[in-house]
Amino acid sequence: MTKKGINNLFFIIGVVAVVVMMFTFDVSFIELWDHLCHAGYWLIPIIGIWIFVYGINALAWREIIKCEIEPDEHVSFWRIFRLTITGYALNYATPVGGLGGEPYRIVELSKNIGNQRAASSVILYAMMHIFAHFWLWFTSVFLYLALAAIGDLPFNSATAIVLFIIVVFCLIAFYLFSRGYKYGLVIKTIRWIGKIPGLKGWSIRFLERHSEALHNVDEHIASLHKQDKRSFYASLLLEYASRIVQSLEIMFMLLLFGIDCGGGLSGLTLTFLHSILILSFTTLLANLIGFLPMQLGVQEGGFVISIAVMGLTAALGIFVSIICRVREIIWILIGLLLMKLDFNKL
Repeated sequence: MTKKGINNLFFIIGVVAVVVMMFTFDVSFIELWDHLCHAGYWLIPIIGIWIFVYGINALAWREIIKCEIEPDEHVSFWRIFRLTITGYALNYATPVGGLGGEPYRIVELSKNIGNQRAASSVILYAMMHIFAHFWLWFTSVFLYLALAAIGDLPFNSATAIVLFIIVVFCLIAFYLFSRGYKYGLVIKTIRWIGKIPGLKGWSIRFLERHSEALHNVDEHIASLHKQDKRSFYASLLLEYASRIVQSLEIMFMLLLFGIDCGGGLSGLTLTFLHSILILSFTTLLANLIGFLPMQLGVQEGGFVISIAVMGLTAALGIFVSIICRVREIIWILIGLLLMKLDFNKL
């Protein structure tokens, strides 16, 4: 199949996924319209903040791509920004996220820097994206403890156990990521897939057929952390910063409900910190079960649970989850539109 045919295939998959999502929405269209009316003009900053989130994501990916390109090659920021949006649109729309967005990014970026370097940069960015998630979850534990220490949030033995499990979970992930960044992980992942019943033969054949290319990709992955630590940590910091900016989306919805922790600078600061915690715990739950399109049902439950832990009402959790779902659908449609526009010359 040609690269244009692959592009069309991903586009069709995205359109079908959006149609399925629209007809399997958890609320009726009347209820949905009521929630949208309630949001009102706040929908503009809620949707618009993602221009900055995706922009920061694109900057993080560009730091990695800069280490892959040759002196005579150039990939414009706008192209990276476009592939960032379309990649996440496919990740939202397809089961097991990365099965949609990452292959599409590799196919498109290979037009600029070749297959192997495109694959390594996309894999590295996907690793960085996940790595930043773990850092968000890890630091959120200490943020929660700090707010609990000043009496702002509840703390008991059950909370302590959950926070301890999160810390252990993150520390294990940090160790695994350090191994992956040091030695590469593509070949190990293919071998691990071969342990799944029925896939052993495929794994062996794939490794034999693409052995040299896979070794080259792993070498590219390992070289970033070894040879260009500045780009590595710049990318990580940008990815982490994008999560903090994303928290503004939740803050806007809390303010919409008049929840501002007493108002003023201190009140808005507390509201923003609460928003970071809500985002952190919600994404943790959503990523634990990532095999459903848009994590249907999981994200909603995550928002309700996270907001309830913060002492807020379940109704607010449902509202936040529905508005976030609408925002996701809008950005999926934007991403699909960008797939069909030719910006290769930019």
